[in-house]
Amino acid sequence: MKPSPYTVHYENLRIWLKQQREESGLSLRAASELLGRHHSVLGKMEQDRRKIELSEFIEYCQLIGADPHEGLDIMINSMKASKLV
Repeated sequence: MKPSPYTVHYENLRIWLKQQREESGLSLRAASELLGRHHSVLGKMEQDRRKIELSEFIEYCQLIGADPHEGLDIMINSMKASKLV
C-alpha cells in the first residue's frame, strides 16, 4: 500500500501532541481515563496506527491544556514546506 502524502505531516503533529501530553504531567492511561477512551486508542494516535479526528484532536488538546491552533500551525507549516498547501 502506498503511504499517504500526509504521513510526515501527521507525524509532526503526533510528536507535538505527545510532547504536550507529557508536559501536562499526564500519563497515557491518565489522559485516556479523563477523555473516556481506552488507553490503546490514544496510544495508537501517538504511534501513527490511527488517524486523528479533528474534533477528537481539539478535545484532547483541551484536556491536556494544549492550544489546538499551535498543533494545526505545526501541520500547516509542515505542509507548506512540502508545497502541499
